Amino acid sequence: MSEAITEDEYDRRRAWGLLTSIDLFECDPDIIRDGEAIKRYIIELCELIDMKRFGDPIVVRFGKDPRVQGYSAVQLIETSCISGHFAEDSNSVYIDIFSCKFYDQNDAVEFTRNFFKGETAEFNVTVRGEDIV
Repeated sequence: MSEAITEDEYDRRRAWGLLTSIDLFECDPDIIRDGEAIKRYIIELCELIDMKRFGDPIVVRFGKDPRVQGYSAVQLIETSCISGHFAEDSNSVYIDIFSCKFYDQNDAVEFTRNFFKGETAEFNVTVRGEDIV
């Protein structure tokens, strides 16, 4: 698990983008099986981290293999996209937030954990396109 970076560090590194991958475990099974709740999560997350949405969230349930069956979601944002998969068999949630606009990763992780009522949360932050100075 990596640590969040500050906006000053992001600017200092002259990064092109920021990716936060969030893994949640032991989530509320009713919430991760509710497509409307997932749409609401995406909209509220975008508001929280100040991302301009492009269109509505795309949320689709599929998968023949019960181990990976569940909803997948994508939200285009002006600065890239947010995606996620909701694994029903394990009550796990996997979210990726990628943006060339800085956002508070800790706020995103905590909001996501609280929304899906995850018992355990892990996250990794990757700085993309870093300009080595």
